[in-house]
Amino acid sequence: MNPGMVNGAPRLVLRAEGASLLAIAALLYGRTGEPWWLFAVLFFAPDLSFAGYLGGPRLGAIVYNAAHTLIGPAALGVVALLLADHLLIALALIWAAHIGFDRALGYGLKYGAGFGFTHLGRIGRGASHDGR
Repeated sequence: MNPGMVNGAPRLVLRAEGASLLAIAALLYGRTGEPWWLFAVLFFAPDLSFAGYLGGPRLGAIVYNAAHTLIGPAALGVVALLLADHLLIALALIWAAHIGFDRALGYGLKYGAGFGFTHLGRIGRGASHDGR
């Protein structure tokens, strides 16, 4: 096991937490009245942050992590609620749902060592797939 990477039961709990976030965000999105095509079109928009890896693994990790933490959608959600802007609320929920989806699949926040090194363990080629 690599230091700083979660394994065992805590990893499963974090993945279940991600699945819960996805389900809750999608359920709340349904209550916004915004069209589901918008959800489908924007669901993978945070993955545009992969472009940060064009600048190397360290920059890539910074840009990816900025788009894949709940700080952004939470801040957008607060602003949206203060402004009573239903579209911004919907966008914050889509963003949060994406993060939940990634966590449920085991895609964690990245380390500067490379894209495959995450807080939820290694991903991609050479990763251990034994449930740790």
